[in-house]
Amino acid sequence: MSKLSLQNAILAYEQLETTPSKKDNIPEELEDELRRLGCDFIQSAGILLRLPQVAMATAQVLFQRFFYVASLKKFSVRDIGMGALFLASKVSEAPCKIRDLINVYHYLIRSYCGKSIEPLEYLGQDALVIAEMQILKKLGFNVHVQLPYGLMVNYLKVLELTDHETIPQKAWGYLNDSLRTNVYVCYQPATVASRHIMRLYAIRLPSNLPLSLDELDDYLKNYEDRRKAGINDKNDKNVVDGEIKWDKEDKEDKQDKDNKKDKEVKVDKKDKEDKKDKEDILDKVDKEDKEDKEDKYDKDDMGQAPMVED
Repeated sequence: MSKLSLQNAILAYEQLETTPSKKDNIPEELEDELRRLGCDFIQSAGILLRLPQVAMATAQVLFQRFFYVASLKKFSVRDIGMGALFLASKVSEAPCKIRDLINVYHYLIRSYCGKSIEPLEYLGQDALVIAEMQILKKLGFNVHVQLPYGLMVNYLKVLELTDHETIPQKAWGYLNDSLRTNVYVCYQPATVASRHIMRLYAIRLPSNLPLSLDELDDYLKNYEDRRKAGINDKNDKNVVDGEIKWDKEDKEDKQDKDNKKDKEVKVDKKDKEDKKDKEDILDKVDKEDKEDKEDKYDKDDMGQAPMVED
């Protein structure tokens, strides 16, 4: 009897290399493309149905798992995608209506193929229910999916990166993009979240990968303790390289801001000087015009004959 676990089901190397689709002579490139297309449909449908990101991410993980135990030759990407999203919406406690899901998928597929939107038949509901049943059957009713979003937020708080301009947003985007790949069926959520943060934070990964969850937590804790203590051990490449690159980027950003500010100050100063020079020139011209006018009046007065009294 297998023991219960709250961790995600991870595939073995043999399962990754010899998928059921490969056994049915489906090219690897075509299989990857169909997987990405199915995940794109799930994400787009979830957005149109206003489902939470947790439901869409769970559906994509279930979709990826299913086609590692079933062949693309025997099951439709459309039907399994609908079934995965419908099942994930119930697992995530955000259920959607079957009718709405079928209509949205019909709209997405017809739009993708460049065809006009036509009324649906009632048979679409049967296909969705059968697809949901097949997913439960093939996965052995194991639909537990732990996502790395919460772990990533906690790691960002520990590293004091929640207020950074780019790292939280990019890390979140990497997690969403990874749903189109087999990352979530190969690694545990803690590893996925840490990998993306380490990549953005310029920390070199340890050489003894893959790490267990406890080893990964110890590694991050050790790094955080060193960072707070201000220890720069040159022998610790994992810490020093990240710190140096990070400090260098901060200094460059600060230098760019200072240069931009100095440039703006110089421009303002030059504008003021130009304005002052222009005013001086205008004052000089007005003064010269006034002097010329006075000289003309003096000459006119001198040229008149004196008045003679009788």
